[in-house]
Amino acid sequence: MCGIFAYKGGSFDASNIVFFGLKKLDYRGYDSWGVALCADNKIFIKKDIGKISEVKNLNLPLGQMSIGHTRWATTGGVSQINSHPHFSTDKSFALVQNGIVENFLELKTDLIKKGYKFESETDTEVIVRLIESQQNENLLEAIRTSFLQLKGRNTIAVIDSKNNQIIALRNGSPLIVGTNKNDFYLSSDTLSLSSFTTDYLDLDNFEMVVLGKNLEFFNLKTGDKIDKVLKPMDILNVTADKGKYDHFMIKEIMESSICIDNIIKTDKKLLLDLVDCLKHSKRVFCIGSGTAGNAAAQMAHYLKKFAAIPAISLVGADANDYYDIFSKDDLIIAPSQSGETSDVIEVLEIAKSKGTKIASLVNMPGSMMARLSDFKFSSNTGPEICVMSTKVFVAQVSWGYLLAKTVANQYDQAIKDLTKLSLLTNQYLNNSRNHKQIKKLASVLAKSHDIFILGKGQNFQIAKEGMIKLIEGTYKHAHAIPAGDLKHYAITLIEKNVFTIMLLSPNDSLGDLNNAINEIKTRGGSIVGIFEDNQDNFDYYLSTPKLGETSAIFNVIPLQLLAYYLAVKLGNNVDKPRNIAKSVTVK
Repeated sequence: MCGIFAYKGGSFDASNIVFFGLKKLDYRGYDSWGVALCADNKIFIKKDIGKISEVKNLNLPLGQMSIGHTRWATTGGVSQINSHPHFSTDKSFALVQNGIVENFLELKTDLIKKGYKFESETDTEVIVRLIESQQNENLLEAIRTSFLQLKGRNTIAVIDSKNNQIIALRNGSPLIVGTNKNDFYLSSDTLSLSSFTTDYLDLDNFEMVVLGKNLEFFNLKTGDKIDKVLKPMDILNVTADKGKYDHFMIKEIMESSICIDNIIKTDKKLLLDLVDCLKHSKRVFCIGSGTAGNAAAQMAHYLKKFAAIPAISLVGADANDYYDIFSKDDLIIAPSQSGETSDVIEVLEIAKSKGTKIASLVNMPGSMMARLSDFKFSSNTGPEICVMSTKVFVAQVSWGYLLAKTVANQYDQAIKDLTKLSLLTNQYLNNSRNHKQIKKLASVLAKSHDIFILGKGQNFQIAKEGMIKLIEGTYKHAHAIPAGDLKHYAITLIEKNVFTIMLLSPNDSLGDLNNAINEIKTRGGSIVGIFEDNQDNFDYYLSTPKLGETSAIFNVIPLQLLAYYLAVKLGNNVDKPRNIAKSVTVK
């Protein structure tokens, strides 16, 4: 989940170019940061703990080659010595890594026996020492052979002062190569490159690139040179700033209706091709992790509800039970913001080896999930900078609704429903009274440690997504429960000053939900109702428009706003919650 950025070219301001690029990548990890610069055949490193977005300048020498890193700590605690880049013993090269070396303890033990010493706790330094143990005169070959000994998904970049080059290798974690005339760039995502480059390409797994006088590409396993063709960057030339808003999160929530509009514009022919495949598939799986996992489960709900297809929802990290079940007659549908989620990619790679068809909905062009897919869809939401995903989730579940209704031969009705949803979402978000109402509720909930969210049918996965947003933004305990399950276990936790948010839709069985509400109120708990009509047993009420089948999609909006205003009220870092990162590229 770390970020890598590198530059080699004609500018002598290389360190500041990398510094600027890293600031665009700090959503990938903000425990620590570091920059290595090559000047006068020497490497200078500056690194520290904390967020690079809060650093004003580097004060490094002028130079034309630099690599940088922003870290989400995995192996080794958050400390300056564990920060990247890591020097070779003779300081002739330095290395940054995105990933986890799963066999690093085994490798480290062997290297210690050979006399190598370690300063940090990281698996990254193990890669450095391993390269040194392989090195004769050819650093490139030492890097290649060392990398092949690493288990797990890893990407590394090495700055080499002796040969005036940057060497980068990929297996699993993303790596993008960009060019602008004779300037060369590397990055962990396309967005950070958009203001620098005219052309780009995504390095494939087990490929290596050398940034020297020219760009050279190699097959990592054989060492043979390979040809690669870069493509224009125009489609990615986007900017991301907060504009008039205090935080990216509220800006991105406010863009939800635009995202729904973009889903409405989904290529109908491609959608119908997927529908045809779906109808002829033996089994359909919807898979994701975190927020995308909730979106996948909502897609599965829509396929069951509207198209009578018994879709199975899977969580990426817990899908190994299905590895032996996947077949060439099956279809997997995978939503993702980054398209680089490691535990989902592992499942897709195994499924693809069995001939399983794959459809993806991603927000990052050229991502690994898209390249694995037979049906490639884009959520087209634009940059989502806040670590807490909001507008992308709205796009994902809207697309899932459109897909399911199209399978049911109700495409035109789905377009009408989503058009209405977009219009009423825009009106709601631009009504200041709604924001004032949620801010007031946030002041009340800020005093409570436990928040429960109940829903059923189309609202249960929305309740789970509300739980994720509240946990991420507030660091409080939030718990989503199917409304009918309350009395089986969670009722023991209901008492005075415990709040339960109840999500309702017009087609719900209000009798069942009222039973849950009464069970809570009898034990002193308080109810926050999110519904189109107020009910006598609501203690607090957030009104919603009358939307019918798409009401659950809308219901996530007040939950997102509540998480936002609670995070602000509690003084938390809204756009960068502690301990998590935007793109989870490690298992």
